[in-house]
Order: sequence, then C-alpha cells, then structure tokens
Amino acid sequence: MPYSDKLLQYFLDPAHAGEIERPDGVGSVGDIACGDFFEMYVRVSAGHLTEISYRIFGCPAAIATCEAVAEMATGKTLEEACQITDQAVAEFLGGLPEMKLHCSNSAAEALHRAIAHYRIRQGRLEPEIPVADCPARNLQTRKEVEENATR
Repeated sequence: MPYSDKLLQYFLDPAHAGEIERPDGVGSVGDIACGDFFEMYVRVSAGHLTEISYRIFGCPAAIATCEAVAEMATGKTLEEACQITDQAVAEFLGGLPEMKLHCSNSAAEALHRAIAHYRIRQGRLEPEIPVADCPARNLQTRKEVEENATR
C-alpha cells in the first residue's frame, strides 16, 4: 500500500512540529538509537488540549502520524483525547502500509503519556497507582510516567 495523499501532505507540511515552551505535559516513546523516537508536548486549559506539538526522529509515516494526532486531539477534552486509538490515527490518514502501523501506535502513545504526565503534575495521579485514565501502553505507575517525561 502506498502512502495516501493526506499522509504525504502531513509529512511535507507539518503545522505542529516543534516544542512548546513550558508545556503542561510531555510524553515520549521510542529510542533514537535504534529507531523512531516520538516526543509530544501538550498545553491544557479548562480541561481541553489547547496546543499540541511534537519532536520526531523517524520516517515520513512517523512524522505524519504525529501531525495527525496533534490535529485530531487539539481542542478535545483530556478524556476525548485519551480515546484516540492507533486504528483511528491510521484511518484518519487514509491508511498506512502494514510495516508502518507501529508509527500510529507510537504517536497515540506519546499523546497518552503527555496527558498522563500533565495529570501527575496536577496531582491527579498518585505515585504507585496504575495509570488507568489514559491507555498509555507500558506505563504502570506515576513514577514510570515521570521518569519517561524526564528522559
């Protein structure tokens, strides 16, 4: 399956790329030493995501999925943004080649981790309580979320 026109548009003209100065939450996924690395920044106001940006080291699909997640989540409540799934990201972009589906997984996970980090900073998650409000894969406790955000 080739890249869709929408995926190519998001790769070639990313509107949300870059860092937010003093973000409310940060989530990262991956390892730059062995492949794609995603870092998502969020700003929150009145329970809504008002600004989302990202830094990415990866292929065109990785860049496009970050852009798609930023577009899909901006303006949504935290709860709504936590419902963004890997499949929804892939569908939003008109599909992804099978070997690139992991990109949508990582972009959505980076967003979920940024939201979890925000909630921790607001005192809404306890250090050893499982992170259940948002399905950030491979994160079990507040301590792990905090360590992830400081990498």
